Amino acid sequence: MKLPKTRELKEAMAAVIKGPYTAKFPEVPHRPHPNFRGQPEFDDEKCVGCLACEEVCPVGAIAHKDITDGKEGPKRIMIHYTDVCIFCGQCEAACIADHEGIKRSKDWELSFFDRKEEALEAIDKELQLCEICGSPIACKGHLRWISEKIGELAYSTPTLYLPRLRSLGIIDENIVGALKDKGRSDRVKILCARCRRETTLTTS
Repeated sequence: MKLPKTRELKEAMAAVIKGPYTAKFPEVPHRPHPNFRGQPEFDDEKCVGCLACEEVCPVGAIAHKDITDGKEGPKRIMIHYTDVCIFCGQCEAACIADHEGIKRSKDWELSFFDRKEEALEAIDKELQLCEICGSPIACKGHLRWISEKIGELAYSTPTLYLPRLRSLGIIDENIVGALKDKGRSDRVKILCARCRRETTLTTS
């Protein structure tokens, strides 16, 4: 029979006096290290729906769906599949909203029973459609973010300054709705790049 080593006796005595080394989970919640890479989560208020996180995700854990004919108006659904995510943090690093639109959390206990229903999170963002062809341009929050970033340069295109004026309650929707002559007035609308080019060529 081998006698215990001095180190083992020391650790045994310390455990008797100070308590066991193991955590008291689940009675006491586990506190991960500050550098722990937990599950990324969207912030509904700060996310602008720019899709930068989707572009940089190496495993395709972030996706989106554009709904243009819904009863609640056009919207973009941002989806994060937690069962595919590898928690690398690239989405947070690429977030244009000061890295606040999607952030890594401290969540580490991520077990679930229903993969289809529980292994994802989703948020809805208002989607801006082209006022001529109806194709998606960007989320309204994204357009406002761009106009705020570039300041007075936003007044170089109606696609940027009109959403800003509408959010401030300055612009009258009835005035824009009356301009449907497919002529020079189309220049003063929120348009996609293709329609902007076509209206510029036909009215110049």
